[in-house]
Amino acid sequence: MNAEQLVRLAKEARNRAYVPYSGFSVGAALLCSDGTIYQGCNIENAAFGPTICAERVAFFKAIYDGKREFAAIAVAGGKAGEEVSGLFPPCGVCRQVMREFCDLDFKLYMARENDQFETRTLGEMLPLSFSPADLRD
Repeated sequence: MNAEQLVRLAKEARNRAYVPYSGFSVGAALLCSDGTIYQGCNIENAAFGPTICAERVAFFKAIYDGKREFAAIAVAGGKAGEEVSGLFPPCGVCRQVMREFCDLDFKLYMARENDQFETRTLGEMLPLSFSPADLRD
């Protein structure tokens, strides 16, 4: 699975988003180390607190299925029903969830307009991170 294919799957996942409040749909496609892919979309809630991001949906689906090793994630966002309109990087909470399971070289592909995307590592997106290793003696 190459980066372009993963970004395409993230864009596809946006179609399943439930976004009656913000009107912004986000999709994610998570690539496990074994080649399995999990898609996720953002799901909003009137109480706002229970809202969940696309990235965490993809991770939690994979974790439920017993996956613990991940290679990359692609994220795409924009106004619902429209093409990707700009960069939608993962929020801080999603970055911290990624850090729980991923090393600092984990790849993030963030879709931009016109089938372009930017690539960053988790280390670049979450400098001075706190990981499970910080809790071990």
